[in-house]
Amino acid sequence: MKNFLIIAGPCVLEDFDTAFYIAQYLKNLVLSFGFDYVFKASFDKANRTSLFSYRGPGLEKGLAWLSEIKDKIGVTITTDVHETWQVKPVSEVVDIIQIPAFLCRQTDLIVEAAKTGKIVNIKKGQFMAPWDMKYALQKAQAYNPAEVLLTERGYIFGYRNLVVDFRSIPIMKSFGVRVIYDATHSVQLPGGGEGKSGGEREFIPYLIRAAVAVGVDGIFMEVHPEPDKALCDGPNSLPLDELENILSQIRDLREVVKKYGFSSGNS
Repeated sequence: MKNFLIIAGPCVLEDFDTAFYIAQYLKNLVLSFGFDYVFKASFDKANRTSLFSYRGPGLEKGLAWLSEIKDKIGVTITTDVHETWQVKPVSEVVDIIQIPAFLCRQTDLIVEAAKTGKIVNIKKGQFMAPWDMKYALQKAQAYNPAEVLLTERGYIFGYRNLVVDFRSIPIMKSFGVRVIYDATHSVQLPGGGEGKSGGEREFIPYLIRAAVAVGVDGIFMEVHPEPDKALCDGPNSLPLDELENILSQIRDLREVVKKYGFSSGNS
């Protein structure tokens, strides 16, 4: 996968039919723009705000769903891991292992993921300066994974708010890796919804345009047919029916970026 990357899917696996529908819809749409597509969904959200929030179907059922989606649709899959013991079974199903932002300093987790030989995507913690992500990168690269991606997702900006410093994209690209921009978690309001996170999805298109203009190599988005009914991260998820317009903007902006030489040269 060397084209511009679109990593998208629901925050968490809610049920098989919804996940299957989203993956099929997005694969057909994204590939029509000439981008590479990766389906993302979590089998367990171990960092929910409240004990009573929906976490997902769990490892065994979640991986079974992801495996079936991969086989029947023929789509690349990623999901996140929270503990080292999860890495091996996850690596038997997915193509990209995601290290959550809160865990980007967890050496054992990064190393275990890298040892699988899979692509590893490390999300930059909300508490991490972009310059310091080179050390997380080094932890993974020491064990020769297929590739390491770094993902920007905003920085802590006071209580229950995040801000994106777009300098982080060229800074992390200077490490010689592809950098992804997480457009939906960047507008999350952590813990801002009375026992759950809030979000400001209306700002997502603006931030995507900014990230593409800076020269990012891919966009991460959480999407849902009906975000207001989503069981996780609905306030910062995009409705599926808005994706075609956003992908059109990405395609057109990338042509401008390539014309002026700000991108890394990836097609």
